[in-house]
Amino acid sequence: MNSSRKQSQLSRRQLLQAGGIGALAMAAPGMVAASVNPSQGLRGQAAERSVIFVLLCGGPSHLDTWDLKPEAPEDIRGPYRPIATSIPGMRISELNTKLSTLTQHITLIRSMTHVGNISNHFDAMHHLLSGQAGAPADAPYLGSIMARVRPTERNIANYVWLIRCVGDPVFCAPNIGSGGHLGAQYMPLFVGNANNHPAMPTFRAPEELQPAVDNDRLHGRNRLLDSVNQVEQTSRSDQARATRDWDDLQHRALEMARGTGGREVFDLHRESPTVRSRYGMHPLGQNLLLARRLVEAGVNFVTVNGWTGSAPNSPGGGPPASSWDMHGSEMGMGNAFGNGSYGMGWCLPCLDEGLSALLVDLRDRGLLERTLVVVMGEFGRTPRINQPNINPGRQHWPNCWSAILAGGGIRGGAVYGETDRIAAYVKDRPVRVQDLGATILHSMGVPLEQRLSRDGFTRPASSGTPLLDLFG
Repeated sequence: MNSSRKQSQLSRRQLLQAGGIGALAMAAPGMVAASVNPSQGLRGQAAERSVIFVLLCGGPSHLDTWDLKPEAPEDIRGPYRPIATSIPGMRISELNTKLSTLTQHITLIRSMTHVGNISNHFDAMHHLLSGQAGAPADAPYLGSIMARVRPTERNIANYVWLIRCVGDPVFCAPNIGSGGHLGAQYMPLFVGNANNHPAMPTFRAPEELQPAVDNDRLHGRNRLLDSVNQVEQTSRSDQARATRDWDDLQHRALEMARGTGGREVFDLHRESPTVRSRYGMHPLGQNLLLARRLVEAGVNFVTVNGWTGSAPNSPGGGPPASSWDMHGSEMGMGNAFGNGSYGMGWCLPCLDEGLSALLVDLRDRGLLERTLVVVMGEFGRTPRINQPNINPGRQHWPNCWSAILAGGGIRGGAVYGETDRIAAYVKDRPVRVQDLGATILHSMGVPLEQRLSRDGFTRPASSGTPLLDLFG
């Protein structure tokens, strides 16, 4: 194709995008539609199976959350004590007061481990989210895989990410916005940021869901765009696949722009003040409420960034990525055991509040059995506390850490795996990231031997072993 022809086609497409169709179509992989009754909320649209993956970006300390070691020396065990839960013998942090009454619904994995010494956020997230150890650079993430193998039949999203990790690039896994080798049509819709999140009274649905023109004009522009696409298909036969992808996204975007259902899913004012308060009026709590609304509307996979926002009377708080990266004074983050924005005293109660409300809501609405909830960071934290007499904290630790699984066929009320006496290494039943990925796919009914690629079936969906003992 000569340069003048390229310039001509680009100009026509830019003209149409400026008219309002382009922005919608570009975001169509994450488009959401739902039937919403103002008095009853979301109605009967839930997908057969869904995942809510709560990613605690930065990596929370397992010793201060779900694998406490009260008999360890003081510079290892930290200030928190374990408390009893609704399941005899299952003990968690004293800051998890609400979650402690709901442990009959959860399985606590204490033996997560990375294969190799992966102690940076970037690689650890990449391997965790793709469900692979040694994941190739173009590995798709589990949400993209679900979008490929369990596509919805309605004009709704398959995959949504609530607040994309931003700020320092070390916190952002590379393929969260690409779909990996599966292609852009399997990327998520990103919702929210530091200046537009659901705990804010001014929170708005993504701009992609705001139609720029009325329906009549939208139909006219669609016909014009169709004619442009026909020309491009004829002249660029070597890019026919990409054009087909574009046509599919364009169709879904136009269906969304004709109605208001998608925007209503994001309208948390439709929830009662009591419900919203139960989740907590902070970014994590309100994003967990939004995640419930999304799976109730039929979204297959929702990743929730575990950002808790700034603590009251605490300046800063970091970008929407790193609440749980609690290094303490070593990186100027304050006391990891304090009540600041990078402190367990703020972050863990926020998680306790939002997660407990989510589990109760899913249970009471009949959604827990078909919704798998996963809560974890990309790695754990060092057993030994650094600089304990200044502003203490813990460093990255990939050898072992903890995760929570609930719903989705998980039987609950169990602890899986064990660490040694100071939670430094796995002692029993190690769980690799590929095993966790296989467990998630198994919960969703995805055959692990299914092979995936953009051009043919050339790569297995998972190389791990599902934890079948957790089901039933």
